[in-house]
Amino acid sequence: MRSTQLHRDVFRAGSKTYFNSSRFFPAEVRDDVYLLYGFVRVADNYVDSVPQQVREFNQFVETYHEALGGTLTGDVIIDSFVELAERVGFDPAWTDAFLHSMELDLTKRVHATLPETLEYVYGSAEVIGLYMSRILGLSREADEAARMLGRSMQFINFIRDINEDNTLGRTYLPVSETTLADLTEQEARAHPREFRSFLHGQLARYREWQAEAERGYQYIPRSYLVPIRTAADMYNWSAAQIADDPFVVYRKKVKPARPRIMAQAALNFVAPRRVAGARKSMESSR
Repeated sequence: MRSTQLHRDVFRAGSKTYFNSSRFFPAEVRDDVYLLYGFVRVADNYVDSVPQQVREFNQFVETYHEALGGTLTGDVIIDSFVELAERVGFDPAWTDAFLHSMELDLTKRVHATLPETLEYVYGSAEVIGLYMSRILGLSREADEAARMLGRSMQFINFIRDINEDNTLGRTYLPVSETTLADLTEQEARAHPREFRSFLHGQLARYREWQAEAERGYQYIPRSYLVPIRTAADMYNWSAAQIADDPFVVYRKKVKPARPRIMAQAALNFVAPRRVAGARKSMESSR
């Protein structure tokens, strides 16, 4: 099934870095990526809206189950996702986990411990890595690395979006690991050393998971590696900016501009499997 303008618009509005990176996939894969992200972004938009669209989310879940049962619902986002899932072999349990994490956004405000955070991350991000692995037709040996890539990217989103999540009354980072009462700017500025230490610790965790993800690059064909590596490199760039100045998260959302993404993609096209040293040099440049 071909993606529609609606799929592309929903994806573009919700994920600039990955949308721009995904444009470097071959056309047939790019269409499937748009179908996937159309589905997950619509669900995410319902729970992230202010006020939250609880009724619409519940209807979305109900319609998904109808489509999974064989009904053509007329909802192009849902019907195309179910067709994609059947065609490439998504495990329905992955989508159950995804929808569970989205439902948590309706009911849970603070993920205080790492296990709580990772429960949310599995459904909201690790299964996205598994979806992508099936879309690309990768070996099952790549599954663990695909999960880690989803996990690490989501973790940077949590760090980058601390201020935005505060306005939504949410905390995703494991605050039980710090003496800070919360992650508000007022609390962080009252205890700057503790805040910097906490964020640097979470960034170290991100780098560990990202290193695990990169070990899976060996399973990815060159034509698919360019967009994946480009997205990962841009998350690495964001992590480096925040590591330099953790308080930047209260001033702006740290995201690479489109020219930086395009330049990184060009570099990856020339040498997608370049050595780590060259990558780190590129990440640290401004």
